[in-house]
Amino acid sequence: MNRDGVPYGLGAIALGVIGLVFGDFALQWQPVPKDLPGHYALALVSATVMLVLGLGVLWSRTARPAAAALAVVYLGWVALHGPDTAAAPGSVASWLGVAETLSMSAGGLALFAGLAQPPDDRLRLAARLIYGLCPLVFGLSHFAYADFTAKMVPGWIPHPLFWAYATGTCHLAAGLAILFGVAPRLAATLLTTMMGCFVVMLHIPRVMAAPDSHLEWTMTAIALSLTGAAWALRQSLPTPEPSGALAFDRVGLDRQG
Repeated sequence: MNRDGVPYGLGAIALGVIGLVFGDFALQWQPVPKDLPGHYALALVSATVMLVLGLGVLWSRTARPAAAALAVVYLGWVALHGPDTAAAPGSVASWLGVAETLSMSAGGLALFAGLAQPPDDRLRLAARLIYGLCPLVFGLSHFAYADFTAKMVPGWIPHPLFWAYATGTCHLAAGLAILFGVAPRLAATLLTTMMGCFVVMLHIPRVMAAPDSHLEWTMTAIALSLTGAAWALRQSLPTPEPSGALAFDRVGLDRQG
């Protein structure tokens, strides 16, 4: 099994299963016009592709090509947001769908680059730079729509508006760190942890409360996919070399060897 891509693959599998069960695309994340001829059949084909590629990411032998294919598929989702973004370029909401789907595409690119032997440094850099832009949009959306974000915070957590701003700040900080290469692996690790908490603490309870809701299931699968993309990026980044005394110890050991 390809452990680096487990959450990324599971997110795609979940989107595929949900698409097959509800017979539809991934709502606002995959905004295919309802009046498109063959809408239902195309939705089933799209869902099947997601399911197959997600399974492919989990299997070590097919992980690289499946990750590359998912990167391309999610890039197609990005293109679907083009008309709405072009119509309202000053709206953070119009860029949010672009950023979410682009981050999932970057996650696939990062996984593809990191699984190469040796890892492809140019593609890893490209994935990091592309991905780094996306949390900036996530963070801005938390500030622009703070009241809406606060309503998503579980009721048992006090001061929801504070958490809306706090998580937005964390998104911004992580995006800047990843984009400019300041402890990017640590930033991706913390971002993965935060997004994983969103899945467990926010989305799963909402699905349990509304098990027939296509929206809640899709939101959960997207949140899992975003978590998986952050983890894939984290795994693709090189481990920082030890510094200071540890570095001198390593040199001494190498000389003794």
